[in-house]
Amino acid sequence: MATCRPVLAAAAILAAALPWLARAADAVKVGELNSYTTFPAFTLPYRNGWQLAVEEVNAKGGVIDGRPLAVITRDDGGRPGDAVTVVNELMAREGVQLIAGTLLSSIGLAVSDVAKQRRIPFLAAEPLSDALTWSRGNRYTFRLRPSTFVQASILVEEAAKLPAKRWAIVAPDYEYGRSAVDNFKRLLMAKRPEVEFVTEQWPALNKLDPGPVIQAIAAADPEAIFNVTFAGDLAKFVREGQVRGLFKDRAVVSLLTGEPEYLEPLGREAPEGWIVTGYPWYALGGQPAHKAFVDAYRHKFGESPRMGSLVGYTTFKAIAAALDKAGSTDADKIVAAFEGLTFDSPIGPITFRAADHQSTMGAWIGRTATRDGKPVMVDWRYVDGAEVLPTPEQVKKLRPAG
Repeated sequence: MATCRPVLAAAAILAAALPWLARAADAVKVGELNSYTTFPAFTLPYRNGWQLAVEEVNAKGGVIDGRPLAVITRDDGGRPGDAVTVVNELMAREGVQLIAGTLLSSIGLAVSDVAKQRRIPFLAAEPLSDALTWSRGNRYTFRLRPSTFVQASILVEEAAKLPAKRWAIVAPDYEYGRSAVDNFKRLLMAKRPEVEFVTEQWPALNKLDPGPVIQAIAAADPEAIFNVTFAGDLAKFVREGQVRGLFKDRAVVSLLTGEPEYLEPLGREAPEGWIVTGYPWYALGGQPAHKAFVDAYRHKFGESPRMGSLVGYTTFKAIAAALDKAGSTDADKIVAAFEGLTFDSPIGPITFRAADHQSTMGAWIGRTATRDGKPVMVDWRYVDGAEVLPTPEQVKKLRPAG
């Protein structure tokens, strides 16, 4: 009898574990891809964020009646062709039921085309191109972050108050940069018809040569500059511009520059007084949900969150909410669940609009400053995307039929 007891105990343990093992084998698989090696400043905090979200979701019982959420992640190398290959492999080899992620607009658009062809839901986390949810929008594609239209609209409200009439442009020469500039110019001229754009500089992404760009801007003698560069290109533009006095007595309006992953590396060289969109996480302590997110993130990773962290975390909280609402991994049921979905996030409720599959996540606008030797955003405010986005009736003219 004594020899039987360990066997019986092991059998009891196995029996208790069987339901969990069955659920684990039946995990809901999400294929995730991003430009991890190409843009680590944003994408590594983004990965930390979604890992924290998935851990929390599974600790609370998973999705769809207790099934764990499993993420199969890949690097897209910052190349649209590679991203398409990755998505097809995730579907064929891994059997994923959703696709999520991407950073660059060119990659987001390429993955969106695959999602449409293969009829698999795709939640674009970061790509900002308006085309993603408007001119090239489709039934299977959704987007979390506020688009270039939303962020440009928010910036133009402040830019229009400046006395400047002569503007210069510097932006990366690909979909995101073109979209941001088109929106900014159109919206600013609608408010201030007398403005003129005296020069436009279009360096290739990640290949900005600051000397010639700054020389060309200075030669045009603008009163203000609209900057769309980010990551390493932003750092080169700021540092060389400071040395050459480009920003002296000139207003600068700059997209994304207030995001910690781009602002903090500038250190004491960070510009003062630029009008920027960003993420002042350090000033949001009065919001309980955001404080809980920051505390959990710091506890897990030993560092403060970045914009990427918030985007990654919120992306997978949205996915979990959609799956629970759908109650199924059927693609069309997931799409239906996302349309009109409202879910809780660290910055409050966010809704995916049925009209264009764009979320109502907004953006913070403020000015750059240095406090205690660190670059930060000051005089900031949060603008809800719902306040800026076009109406459903207007969206019908922007999206393809069907």
